This record gives sequence, structure tokens and C-alpha cells, in this order.
Amino acid sequence: MTRVKTDLLVIGAGSGGLSVAAGAVQMGADVTLLEGHKMGGDCLNFGCVPSKALIASAKAAHAQASSDVFGVASVTPTVDYAAAKDHVADVIATIAPVDSVERFEGLGVRVVREYGHFISDREVQAGEHVITARRIVIATGSSPLVPPIPGLDTVPYETNETLFELRRKPGHLLIVGGGPIGMEMAQAHRRLGSDVTVIEGMKALGNDDPETAEIVLNNLRSEGVTIAEDAMAAEIRGTAGAIEVEAKDGRVFMGSHLLMAVGRKANTERLNLEKAGIESTRRGIKVDDKLKTTNSRVYAIGDVAGGLQFTHVAGYHAGVIIRSALFGLPARQRVDHIPWATYTEPELAQVGLTEAQARDTHGSALEVVRFGYEHNDRAIAERKTDGLIKVMVAKGRPVGVSIAGAQAGEQINLWAMVLANRLKMKQVAAMVSPYPTIGEISKRAAGAYFSPRLFDSPVVKRVVGLVQRWLP
Repeated sequence: MTRVKTDLLVIGAGSGGLSVAAGAVQMGADVTLLEGHKMGGDCLNFGCVPSKALIASAKAAHAQASSDVFGVASVTPTVDYAAAKDHVADVIATIAPVDSVERFEGLGVRVVREYGHFISDREVQAGEHVITARRIVIATGSSPLVPPIPGLDTVPYETNETLFELRRKPGHLLIVGGGPIGMEMAQAHRRLGSDVTVIEGMKALGNDDPETAEIVLNNLRSEGVTIAEDAMAAEIRGTAGAIEVEAKDGRVFMGSHLLMAVGRKANTERLNLEKAGIESTRRGIKVDDKLKTTNSRVYAIGDVAGGLQFTHVAGYHAGVIIRSALFGLPARQRVDHIPWATYTEPELAQVGLTEAQARDTHGSALEVVRFGYEHNDRAIAERKTDGLIKVMVAKGRPVGVSIAGAQAGEQINLWAMVLANRLKMKQVAAMVSPYPTIGEISKRAAGAYFSPRLFDSPVVKRVVGLVQRWLP
């Protein structure tokens, strides 16, 4: 048995754990990193990176099939599904060195390729190593949630951890779950030539603003994706190539392949949390606003902390941890400024409160500003006019933004900065945006907020009239 003493022990080499390890070691801490599976975690190997790579292949196919509107003859694309997966693998391989053992050992991190579990409140065992640490960060992420639907255990199915290894294109892909993963993979596979049916127990994209979500869903339907809502899966049966999903209301959906995309569960099973006095809930490890667990020496970040499950949240948590664990500064997490995006076409993005949430919070003080893509010249030129931005404003300050449309994931960056720094609409209105860009939509939304105050105000008109009479 090898005993190791370290300043900081990081359990899990996903995006959050790697960010903590890299930042801490470069600031002078002795850092030990544990990873029993793949370096880079879910994001690199099974999530953000491969899904966006496959979406890129699907966009290329769709562009060939829908180019006639630009004066270029549309053609039926020849899709090599296995080659598209080769593209996915190449993208992962290109990024992987940044997350590799070699890079982190080069930075000075002690990397142990084993799973870890607590044997006391300050000790973790990983293989033949027993590690004692001043501070411990749990960054073990999450895994696909596979609910106990009758029959599922006898039917072959995919999750995001297996889908990208599939080499033969599904003839008809059934997707149980209409969240971001389900809808992204639905559109991608439809564009690559598969029939696709999404089976959602409640409302598709139900965590987003309904008005902007419907813009996305309508486009997916127009491309041929079948979306069955209020269809709670009650039984699954069949064999490879012939699978049936029966909903509680009796509807039956038939396909060749099945993807389970109903959510995520925190990876806590291996950790032996009770031994360290760490409490957990159904959602994940219980943490306070400093990301500390019920063991004051142990933090939890990212998906395993039971909050928003996004790669960029894990990275944000890493910054909070470094300020707190390394410098002893009073660092706390916020969630009101955290954006997210769904990378369908059109894209869907959100930061802060949705309209419904903002009305509940701010009541009559709320103003909702809308600006449609059909009024943006760049969107018109690129035939991408199906879209909308909604800005929820209370007392001159944005409290939430919903965007559906081209580059929504890029546009939400501006509004995430606005909410993070608690800026007002006047700061957005003061921005000069280059013409013609999709980004002008945010500027125009700010203009739409001020227009009634300027152009419909009798006081403004009287003042202008007086000034004009007195000017030489």
C-alpha cells in the first residue's frame, strides 16, 4: 500500500476536476488527481464534444438537401454514417491531448488511474494508494439515467455513452426523452437519413421558455421528426431491429433502434460517502453556496453537486473552489447568471429567468421585450428568419433572456455577461454592433425597450420642441 499526503485531492478528471487540478497546481499546490475511467470525462468522450461533431456532419448533409433557396441546386446527400462517426472520433482525438495524463503530469499533478472511495473523513483509497488530503474535491460527474421501465432490461438500447460507437445508421430511431440530448440527436439523425420519433412523457424541451421552445420544435417537425408529447413510456418490448415503446395512454411507437435520453444521475455509488460524513440527496451530493459538503474539508462540483448539469457550470465551480480552497477567500456560487443552450437548428438558449418565472418573481414590475429575427438583415440574407429574442426586464435591469434562432448559443454570451455584472438595458443599448450581424438582434432588443420611452413620450416631444425653438 502506498501512502500519499497532498494539499488537494481531486476525484474525477472531467471538465470541472481538470480545471481545479490545473489551476491549483500552477498556483503552487500539491495536487493529486484520481480517474478510473477516461480522462476528459463525459463531455469529451460521450457528451458535448461528440454530439456537436455529429451535429456538424448533420448540418453538412442538410445544407446539400436545402440549398435551392440560394440558387444552388439541392441534392440528396450521400451519407456514410460510419464515416460521420469517424469524424466524431477524430474530433475527440484532436482535443484529447489537452485532457491527457501526460499533460497533467507535465504540469506537476500526481495522476492516479484508479477510482477512489473514502475510508475516513480525510482519507481516500484508490487502488493501492491511500491518500490523505487537506482539501478534497469530488468531481465525479453524472451518468445516463435509465429508468426501470418494464421490458427495458430485455431490449437493446443506446445511451449517450454508447450512441457514438454505433457504426450502422438506424433505420428508425426511437428516442425516449425530449430534453436537449434527445432533441439534438433527433435532428442530427433525421438529417443523416434516419426516421426519428421522440417519445416525451411531458413536454419536449420543458425546461425552456415554451414560446421559444416551440419555434425549435416546429422546425424539427417540419424536417420530419415525429415528436410525441405526454407519452409516458410504460412498456418496452421487442428485439434488435424491431423495438416497440408503449405509452401509458396506449400509443405504440415502433422503430429499429432505441436511445434512452431521460436525464442524468450523479456518480456517487463508488465513493462511500457515509464514511466521510457526507450527505447526499436524490439529485446528488448536498452542498452549500460555497460548494462545501457536510464534511467541511470536502467540496463537490459539477453534475455530482446536484445543480445545473452543464460543462460550463463545472468550470465555473472550479473557479469558486480555487478561490476558497487555495486562498481562503469567501467565494460563493451563483446560478442567476448561468446560461445554457441546445444546439438544434435553430438553436435555443436561456440565461436567468424565463418569462413565467420572471412574472412570478417581479409581477407588474416586469416588462417583456421581444424582437423577431425577421427584422434582422443578416438573418434575411441567410434565410434564417425563424427566431425570437425575449428579454425580461425589471426596473431597467434584465433578469432573464430567452433566444430561439440562428446563433442563439453565441448571442446568449452577451446577456450572460449582462446578468453576471448586473448591468442595465442602457448599457446594452450603448453597444455598437457591426452591420450586418445576427448579434444586432440583442442591440435591437435593447432599442425596442427604449423606443416607447423616447418616441411615444409627450414629455420628450415637448422638450425636443422647446430645444428646437431655442437653438440658433
